[in-house]
Amino acid sequence: MQLRQVVLTGDRPTGRLHLGHYVGSLKNRVALQAQHDCFVMIADTQALTDNFDDPKRITESVVGVCKDYLAVGIDPMKSTVFIQSMVPELFELTSYFLNLVSVARLERNPTVKSELQQKGFADSITAGFLCYPVSQAADITAFKATLVPVGDDQLPLIEVTNEIVRRFNRIYCKEVLVEAEAVLSNIRRLVGIDGQTKACKSLGNAIFLSDPSEVIRQKINSMYTDPNHVKVSDPGRVEGNVVFAYLDAFLDDKSELDDLKSRYRRGGLGDTVIKSILNDAVQALLAPIRDRMELVKDDDIKDMLREGSERARTVATHTVSEVRDAIGFGYDNCKT
Repeated sequence: MQLRQVVLTGDRPTGRLHLGHYVGSLKNRVALQAQHDCFVMIADTQALTDNFDDPKRITESVVGVCKDYLAVGIDPMKSTVFIQSMVPELFELTSYFLNLVSVARLERNPTVKSELQQKGFADSITAGFLCYPVSQAADITAFKATLVPVGDDQLPLIEVTNEIVRRFNRIYCKEVLVEAEAVLSNIRRLVGIDGQTKACKSLGNAIFLSDPSEVIRQKINSMYTDPNHVKVSDPGRVEGNVVFAYLDAFLDDKSELDDLKSRYRRGGLGDTVIKSILNDAVQALLAPIRDRMELVKDDDIKDMLREGSERARTVATHTVSEVRDAIGFGYDNCKT
């Protein structure tokens, strides 16, 4: 019999979720909640690290992200959905953990370096953004999560978390915190519809779960394929072809997919046909999700978040108490 483990996952509320989130994490979360204790965090405080001058973008996105959660199948009876800023114990843990990692270690983190380049921070990086991996470590360890569904670009962040866990337990001579393991999707990273980088909310190169059917069709028709595949009879490249990258992720019939790739490579299969097949597959996936979004009421979401944040805080409070005791903080530990 499989033992239940604790799962911690979440998203920054900076806009609605898209197909990259779906294949990268959401599908895994829905599956994991049946066997494990899942905590799903709306990371509003982390979102503030690079949106501090536009907090309205964050606050106005919380309900929409929760609608996406419920529509894909995250069940508040099985998963605890909560708001990061409603659990102040996470910030206390972060302050302790900041002493256990160097600035140099954070600066050479591949995930942080990639995001700095993407966002164009240069020398204007804030301390909050540089240190967000420490905040993530606090989020994970507060619930003693052992499983964290992430994309492969987030693996360095799990590594930092486990380094902090090991150092804390060693310095304070108590096995208070536990290490976490990344849970990767079969589709490691979904490329953006422009073919230039991964699908991303801020770059506007994604198909959103809430997109209307006509918008989805237009986005698929605009997808990059093979610039040398001018005529239907021309042989085409599958590698680097965005349409086939999406077919790999969303076409269930893999024998049909293999046949399409073979026909495209040898010539005789047009871009219009493969885009039409992809459109049918994506529409079939997203239509019921959009229908479920229409049934979700904002007041129900607010109640869910209030209750979930209270449950999450209860768990985090217990962990912080153990951490404080390990360090030696608190009235009971005062020497007279």
